[in-house]
Amino acid sequence: MRVSDRVSAITPSVTLSINSKALAMRKQGIAIQSLAVGEPDFPTPAHICQAAKDAIDQGFTRYTAVAGIPELRQACADYFASEHGVRVPAEAIVVGAGGKHCLYTFFQATVNPGDQVLIPSPYWLSYPDMVQLAGGEPVFIPTKAQDAFKVTPAMLDPKLTPKTRILVLNSPSNPTGSVYTAKELDALIEWAIDHDLIVLSDEIYEQLVYTGTKNASALPWFAKKPDNIAIANGLSKSFAMTGWRMGFLATHPDCIKKMAALMGHCTSNICSITQKAALAALTGSRDCIEEMRKAYVRRRDLAYAIVQTWPDVICPKPDGAFYLFADVHAYYSDRIPDSTALCSYLLDHAHVALVPGAAFGDDNCIRFSYAVDDAALLAAFERVGSALLSLRNHG
Repeated sequence: MRVSDRVSAITPSVTLSINSKALAMRKQGIAIQSLAVGEPDFPTPAHICQAAKDAIDQGFTRYTAVAGIPELRQACADYFASEHGVRVPAEAIVVGAGGKHCLYTFFQATVNPGDQVLIPSPYWLSYPDMVQLAGGEPVFIPTKAQDAFKVTPAMLDPKLTPKTRILVLNSPSNPTGSVYTAKELDALIEWAIDHDLIVLSDEIYEQLVYTGTKNASALPWFAKKPDNIAIANGLSKSFAMTGWRMGFLATHPDCIKKMAALMGHCTSNICSITQKAALAALTGSRDCIEEMRKAYVRRRDLAYAIVQTWPDVICPKPDGAFYLFADVHAYYSDRIPDSTALCSYLLDHAHVALVPGAAFGDDNCIRFSYAVDDAALLAAFERVGSALLSLRNHG
């Protein structure tokens, strides 16, 4: 069957071969520890699950409004107000099947063929393909581990053209764990607004910040420039609800209407049961978030202490999310020329599955998730360290 040029242009996953190999090794009885999965290892909190059960028992199983039930959209607005002190009207919010769905729909609603979208690199792996599927052109701004993988307005200037439409920001970052301060974020947003760009701020990890302060958000700018600001968020990371598929996005109500119209032709509303569970998450206790956050801080420190002992590895200490993004290019050679080859080597010799940095636009690095229990985490990092040492000594 002939497929469209649109889907033919989608970048194949560079992790596919690693994942397939890991599955094959497991079938052979080899114990593989995965540090590749970007999801919490905690169960969804009980009160959220109970709300879903109650919704089923009450027969809440029919279509809802495409953009989400009114009380859920209001709960999302109230969340923004409680977290950042900014009032967002409910009509400026759309609920989607995860943050990914919201981001994809936003690009479809705002990008025309030929529009350019600025994406700091390393980046979450789906941004470029989402832009291309909307007919746009992703324009990358490379950053360095030595600078905590952060971009500055001076780095954006050379990439600006008359076709530039959107600046994508992601803090806390997947894959790097970097977190922009309020001053740094404001400078980037001010630069974008000065050039009449839209800022799409992906803040899905905002509850997982370890600096002792709340996440710096683009939300205050929404109150001043709603035409120029969009904020994506969701419950997958903060409430351990990855499989529930619940995300939300705030932007100008006119754009929200168009996003909802588009969703109406491709997905309609998200699962009605998920909406009731999300409502319980947003209106109930958030003590569970703090418990998970403390565990991630502990795990980060355990893993980072080990990485610091690996010779010639550069790895900024992450201030958020649950990833370490380590520059390991000093271990490359003719035999192991890139991050995909190194991940394959570590799977063979350390029995640890990792994600090559090439998937995120930086082939010098590999990504480690520390969203696993302490014992498994320590064992995996120690095995990786031993395998790297062997590689260094024996080639």
